[in-house]
Amino acid sequence: MPASVPKILIVDDEPQIRTLLRATLGRAGYAVVEAANAREALNAKAIDKPDLVLLDLGLPDRDGLELVTILRQEPRSALIVVSARDQTEQKVAALDLGADDYVTKPFDTEELLARVRASLRQRLASEAERQLVEAGPISIDLLARTVRRGDDEVHLTPKEWALLSELAKHPGRVLTHEALLRSAWGPAQLGQTEYLRVAIRSLRQKIEPAPSQPQLIVNEPGVGYRLISSG
Repeated sequence: MPASVPKILIVDDEPQIRTLLRATLGRAGYAVVEAANAREALNAKAIDKPDLVLLDLGLPDRDGLELVTILRQEPRSALIVVSARDQTEQKVAALDLGADDYVTKPFDTEELLARVRASLRQRLASEAERQLVEAGPISIDLLARTVRRGDDEVHLTPKEWALLSELAKHPGRVLTHEALLRSAWGPAQLGQTEYLRVAIRSLRQKIEPAPSQPQLIVNEPGVGYRLISSG
């Protein structure tokens, strides 16, 4: 395959899941590497240097949550947890440790591919230090600290800008409530999710075409929010 083809590491102890993911990713044009346990995953990460890792948490030799921080070390790879653990606290823990996204088994393959594309775009955007983010009709200029809808500037409060800019730095990635509270209010207000809900509601009123049916800032129940970017 050409060197430009993104390489994805599948870490899962179930052969059937690895077979399904290998076939799905292969049809989508990705190069695939597999690991059945944590030891193989760490070796593959060091040798193959994947662009993205799909990580199951229930590994036979080590808990997957322990691997999240290690796998996010340089050289940096995007990381999506794909796990049967559907408890909110597990999702929050993985995301707070550095996972880009969390997909619960059983999963829809087309949705998984969409999450893969979004995470790879975010990785490329981070490497390029992209300053302009498009989300539907909204343009967010992180350098100039401006938000525009077409030719019109959208005026945000400092807290609204802090939230939107943090989401825009990670388009497509779900950010936990705690991460957003920390970025906008600081550590003193961790746990004050009502502050966050009020600010997000106000932000949606200013940027969403239909605030009661948000399509740009999407809620992940019990976990956090993600910004749906256009590219």
